[in-house]
Amino acid sequence: MTRFSMPARRALAAAPATAVLVLLPTAAYAHVTVNPDTTAAESYASLTFRVPTESETASTEKLVVDLPTGTPFLSVTPRTLPGWDVEVEVEKLDEPFEVEGATVSEAPSRVTWTAEKGYEVPPHEYQEFAVRVGALPEEGTEIVLPAHQTYTDGNVVDWDELVTGDGKEPSAPAPVFTTTAAEAESGHHGAATSDGAALDAAAGEAAVADAAPAVDPMGRGLGVAGIVIGAAGVGAALLTRRRA
Repeated sequence: MTRFSMPARRALAAAPATAVLVLLPTAAYAHVTVNPDTTAAESYASLTFRVPTESETASTEKLVVDLPTGTPFLSVTPRTLPGWDVEVEVEKLDEPFEVEGATVSEAPSRVTWTAEKGYEVPPHEYQEFAVRVGALPEEGTEIVLPAHQTYTDGNVVDWDELVTGDGKEPSAPAPVFTTTAAEAESGHHGAATSDGAALDAAAGEAAVADAAPAVDPMGRGLGVAGIVIGAAGVGAALLTRRRA
């Protein structure tokens, strides 16, 4: 019968848990996901799409993201990505709507990133694609952003499936997020007031600093030395007078 020391038995007992911790991130890593920097309604958000290359032999050379048309974004601005060309397509809306007295009949519908030669995403690596959009629709709106990933071997993976009623996660889920409550305007004003007070205080300190005379370490040292030498000279004169 093989015996194990206490440290060895502890290591063996911890091994299954360690394996689980390693496997879980790997499974999540395989999906194309979207990470918004804010989900607040009426705000502008930076959306970052993380796209891993799952193929063992081919690289990712194109990403297409479909934008919502039911609750369209009126502003879409992609972030520059070296080695990738980006294009924003605009289409006519089935139902125009009013925005601050103006009729909107078309909106951005799709963003396409295409890799230049040598900039494709190789197997077992990932790339992040970012775009700023706005304004986000009302609280509780589910924003579905189907993504289409093209490989250098011609294979296309459509990340456009939604969670079904049984709650089971699909094999190729679409990137999605839900909007939350709009940020209170009073909070913004309060923050602005606080920041303004801080800036005013900083400006006041800067003004005081500018008004104060500059300190020259060398000049101060020479001044002190002069005082010491002068004091020594006065002491010598007094001593000479007393002797006389």
